[in-house]
Amino acid sequence: MPHVEVELPVAAAPEDAWPVVVDVLGYPDCMDSVDSVELVEQPDERHRTTAWSVRLQGSVLRWVEAEVIDHAARRFDFEQLTGDLGEFAGHWAVRAAPGGGSTVALHVDFDIGIPLLAEMLNPVAADALRDSAAQMLDALERRMTRPRPTTLEGAAR
Repeated sequence: MPHVEVELPVAAAPEDAWPVVVDVLGYPDCMDSVDSVELVEQPDERHRTTAWSVRLQGSVLRWVEAEVIDHAARRFDFEQLTGDLGEFAGHWAVRAAPGGGSTVALHVDFDIGIPLLAEMLNPVAADALRDSAAQMLDALERRMTRPRPTTLEGAAR
């Protein structure tokens, strides 16, 4: 099964980066490739189910995933419950970087779900997923490091 890892050092401290990473409902606001993320259910602070619609290389992929969130470890694991791929699972994580800042990581294991074409399509899909993940991480970094409005600016809006 193909495995994709993308990591990005960011200037934001882990405690500032984590809330942005775990806020998947905000991804469509900052990522061009993410059309929608909807909360299906959230029985408690550690578990939620979300429905995704993402554009990847001209195709729209849709899936529903279960997420297990570990705020203390700044990591959340996800696994596709239903959707367009045969398998799709992985995790997002934020860890302190040496010298300050953070490293934000996305690790994904997937299978396109078409056994006869897997040998040909999985490498292409892995490259596309790697590119998309890098763009997602760049978008998250911009969101993490943008200036926050001051109290006066926020009151004026």
